[in-house]
Amino acid sequence: MRINKAKLAFELARREWRYKKLAELSGVSRATVSAMSCGKTISPETARKIAQALNVPVKKLIEKEGY
Repeated sequence: MRINKAKLAFELARREWRYKKLAELSGVSRATVSAMSCGKTISPETARKIAQALNVPVKKLIEKEGY
C-alpha cells in the first residue's frame, strides 16, 4: 500500500512535525518514513502505525486504488 504524499504532508504540517518526530512517535524507522514519503510501498502494519501516531484513520492517508 502507498501513502498519499500530499495527505501525509498536510497531516505533518498541521502538527508542525517533521519526519523524524513521526518516526519516533510511530515506532517506524526514519528510513521507512523517508521511503514512504517518496512513494515506496509500505506494509499495512506500517500504515497503521503511521496513522495511529497521527491519530487519523489509515484510509485517510492511503492512495486510492487505480491512481
